[in-house]
Amino acid sequence: MPAALLAVLALASTLNVPVDRYVLPNGLVVLLHEDHRLPNVVVDLTFRVGSKDEKPGRTGFAHLFEHLMFMGTKNVPNGAFDTILEGAGGWDNASTNEDYTNYFDTGPSNLLETFLWLEADRLSSLPDDMTKAKVDLQRDVVKNERRQSYENRPYGRAELVLPDKLYPPSHPYHHPVIGSHADLDAARVADVKAFFREYYVPSNAVLAISGDFATADARALIDKYFAWMPKRPVPPHATPKPVTLAKPVRVHLTDAVQLPRVELAWHSPPAFAPGDAECDLIAAVLGGGHSSRLYQTLVYDQKLAESVEVEQRTTFYGSQFVIVATAQSGHSAAELESAIDKELARLDAEPPSERELERARAFVQTKLLHDIEPAVQLAGALNWFELRFGDGRELGRRYLGRYDAVTATELAARARAVLHAPHLTVVIDPEAAK
Repeated sequence: MPAALLAVLALASTLNVPVDRYVLPNGLVVLLHEDHRLPNVVVDLTFRVGSKDEKPGRTGFAHLFEHLMFMGTKNVPNGAFDTILEGAGGWDNASTNEDYTNYFDTGPSNLLETFLWLEADRLSSLPDDMTKAKVDLQRDVVKNERRQSYENRPYGRAELVLPDKLYPPSHPYHHPVIGSHADLDAARVADVKAFFREYYVPSNAVLAISGDFATADARALIDKYFAWMPKRPVPPHATPKPVTLAKPVRVHLTDAVQLPRVELAWHSPPAFAPGDAECDLIAAVLGGGHSSRLYQTLVYDQKLAESVEVEQRTTFYGSQFVIVATAQSGHSAAELESAIDKELARLDAEPPSERELERARAFVQTKLLHDIEPAVQLAGALNWFELRFGDGRELGRRYLGRYDAVTATELAARARAVLHAPHLTVVIDPEAAK
């Protein structure tokens, strides 16, 4: 590895991300990070509500609500939100996962007040203008998204199997974020309004602003648009304990695909818990780039696979360590699985060397630096750290530094602890020709 890159990573383990953090009387947490390199600004409003907080019979509700947030208010009717932003050179989007939902706006610096006005308007008044027609429209959009992203996308149904088989029905990660058709059909306007009033309150939100602005100006605008909102109770949140599989689980699917695929999934430590950093590094050793162990063996040497992906999918209350391998033409899922098993056994016999560890550490840290280079991503990361640690300023200390102290011995021990446990195997074979 080039000495220059190693030097950059050594310096970057503690990031210099100055943040002005404060809390409004209504409970809204504010994180302000000035960066004047470009004349752009990002506003990210994140709510502590995800699919884990959904009630029985209402799966997919957090994601449905993300869509409904764009359906307009009395002041900004349906479609006007995007029209205002795009007409001035900005853009916006949102996302929902198991743990939280975030909404972000980005564009030229002079749009900061517009962003804050728009976000404050829908936070304070969206339920007042909610109608059955709006709910019906977005219900159909989300159901179609489920079809396109999971049910009718090649290999997509495997992603619906993972939460169902990895977590028991009592666990809030048991259902997919997208929800089920039946539960989406059951959503009513009254349910939407109740969900909003419980979770979309200032005390359940974090507002991050990153980019080209003056902190004093931003504070004044935040006071103008958000400080007047009343304080509401912090809603209860699901806080499940991590779970394990009592025994191996196998699922066989057929799909309209050309090539077999194998997906293996293990339970792994929650985000930023002890062992989480080691799992990121193990994933890099096994599947981080073309020099990784599984890629070298399955793709280059044995030519069994056309692709191999390994990742630690981190979530707040227990993560998933996942290996996905797609066969080359003429090879079977059984061949892939056997080859993966042999490589995992070799991980015991030949633990990662110091050289492999350093390469994995550089791979992971470089990727993480790239991930937060855009202002949009950095604002989201600040909010993520606020939700996880109660202080977004922890990003500077924890984001990269947690990988520095990991030793090759610790890496081998964590690999044994995670990869020797019972796991889920999902095999996807091509449908038989008709």
